[in-house]
Amino acid sequence: MNKQLFTLALFEIVLSIVVTVVIMYVSYSILNRLFFKRQELHGNNVAFTVFTAGIVLSIGMILSEILPSITNVVRLATTQSEAVDLATIIKYSGIYLFIGFLAAVIINVSVFFLFSILTRGINEFREIQNNNVAVAVLVAATLVSITLIVKESIALLISSLVPYPEVSNFM
Repeated sequence: MNKQLFTLALFEIVLSIVVTVVIMYVSYSILNRLFFKRQELHGNNVAFTVFTAGIVLSIGMILSEILPSITNVVRLATTQSEAVDLATIIKYSGIYLFIGFLAAVIINVSVFFLFSILTRGINEFREIQNNNVAVAVLVAATLVSITLIVKESIALLISSLVPYPEVSNFM
């Protein structure tokens, strides 16, 4: 058994769980404070639950593209002869998470803007607060669809920022 690889794998699992839980908690708190101050998941508003599930799924898909880049930085730090310090790991992880958060905000805003253009005269937030499940499902499906389309581009952007070691060109 490769002890270094095993330890690295355990670290990546713990890191992924901690980062995901923290991001989901912060995202839900922001969503709840900004849009639905009086809505709760334990209430009877199914539309709010569907809408929240769409946002959580979207954030999860974005995080699934970000976390591999964070673990690549950790792998590089532990396997390269040139020592990468903890501050560098934290700096890159913060940059990746900020880009992911920014992407999630842009995706959410663009979905609300798109939905507002497509359905003039309907206030999505009011409809979701009034338990209009059809609106919530449509908004959540649009959000997830756009996230599925954009997530590979986010992964490419973030992977371009991974500090891979320089390789000389022998040709």
